Amino acid sequence: MVAKKNDNSSGIIGILDLQGGVHEHLDHLHRLGIAGRKVKQAADFDNLAGLIIPGGESSCIFRLLNIFEIKNPLLAACRQGMKIWGTCAGAILLAKKVVGENACLGLIDIEVERNSFGSQLDSFKSEARIPEVDADSIPLTFIRAPKILNAGSTVKVLLKIGDYIAAAENDNILVTIFHPELTASTAFHRYFAAKCKVSCRINTESRADEGWNYCSWTRHARIA
Repeated sequence: MVAKKNDNSSGIIGILDLQGGVHEHLDHLHRLGIAGRKVKQAADFDNLAGLIIPGGESSCIFRLLNIFEIKNPLLAACRQGMKIWGTCAGAILLAKKVVGENACLGLIDIEVERNSFGSQLDSFKSEARIPEVDADSIPLTFIRAPKILNAGSTVKVLLKIGDYIAAAENDNILVTIFHPELTASTAFHRYFAAKCKVSCRINTESRADEGWNYCSWTRHARIA
């Protein structure tokens, strides 16, 4: 089944519901007053302005895309104007080159290296200023993160840390090697919504909120 032509005026952003922080992304969208939709079959791509591919295990997610027969509908929706944001494993899926492996979707001209920081126990938190995204410093959570080693001429680098790229985009694709959904900040979700031409209807703060609860699966990683 092929998804229908996308109507970006729908204001709906989907979250690929195969693995990872689906509920956390939905929560961030809802805090901004944006309609979110779980995506697990071809029909779910209809009239999406954008799609978020959460973190998880990239090769597993790619197998599930084929098992559920939604790889081709995803690519078709992208060709019709749907924007895509990949976080962590999602960034690996979208990359044109993956060190030592075959690329999956190949929608952005970057080269990535999986698990570049080490094991789950080497997860960590940091923060950075990314002027294109938000005026305030943005908290960053890295869990078994990849590194973006190189980016082509069609790619804009949003954040570089030392010798690696942590966030980048082209006209249709946004990638982050960290997990914005695992912090209280809505900055990146606002930024992606703007990329999708979706308006935020609730004026929430983008900065960290002490009352926000981290999702349960971060408890299995040491967050320094």
